[in-house]
Amino acid sequence: MPSLKDLRVRITSVKSTQRITSAMKMVAAAKLRRAQEQAEASRPYAERMERMLGSVAASVSDVSSAPPLLAGTGKDDVHLLVIMTTDRGLCGGFNTNIGRWARQQIRSLVSDGKQVKLLIVGRKGFGMLRSEFGSMIIDTIEDTAKPTPKFDTAAAIASRVTTMFDDGEFDVCTIVYNRFESALSQIVTPLQLIPFSQDAAGDDKKEDDAATGDGPNVAYDYEPEENAILAELLPRNLSVQVFRAMLESFASEQGARMAAMDNATRNAGDLIDQLTINYNRTRQAFITKELIEIISGAEAL
Repeated sequence: MPSLKDLRVRITSVKSTQRITSAMKMVAAAKLRRAQEQAEASRPYAERMERMLGSVAASVSDVSSAPPLLAGTGKDDVHLLVIMTTDRGLCGGFNTNIGRWARQQIRSLVSDGKQVKLLIVGRKGFGMLRSEFGSMIIDTIEDTAKPTPKFDTAAAIASRVTTMFDDGEFDVCTIVYNRFESALSQIVTPLQLIPFSQDAAGDDKKEDDAATGDGPNVAYDYEPEENAILAELLPRNLSVQVFRAMLESFASEQGARMAAMDNATRNAGDLIDQLTINYNRTRQAFITKELIEIISGAEAL
């Protein structure tokens, strides 16, 4: 049975932990509101840009003469995965879900005979994957969200990916991030960056056509020609999509941390109640024992 001193020390320790988790919850909640607004504000622009580029790309008659970011290399032998994680922990299953998806995807690609390269954003991603896939990691980018995500950082990441593609280091690039749904729900979302995928943009365009009444018979004239427009906008779209992923990931991180710290605070409260009950029972047992000893001594006299 633990002594009264041990129980008091344990209760004091848990109370200190509860104060820390409660403070972290409030900080995450304060950051979450602004992060959520930024993530939701970035979606219409990014989705419309994808949709517009999908429409322009669909009108290109000769794909072989299209810009490399659209045409690709014609192969899919080497895959670059940009894994978007956090620099700090204490955010529930945020990084675990990303890591689980990444492991499954890497194993699937390797089993298909593909070569995989990893560009990891965030220290936690490197810590999760280095033991099993350390040889595939080409670099780790840290501190991308201090204090909040910046477009310049996203543009730098996009520029590095573009440079690697121009140097022939990979054929397909996919970014993986947590899409913010709510403080309790984040969805692991892969998005193919290179070559530009018209599938998702095509689905959005069909929904938009149905809403506006435009159909497949609508024809557009482009000035300048389609390839010139794509050559200018595809690199910009790359930066926009990376920035969108950073904003979604940052909002998801704050939501996951707020939920995790809320659970930790409540669990600490339950543990304090249990320890307090044990302390009172132990104290009562000691008091009863002392009374018995006093009474026994008095009767012996």
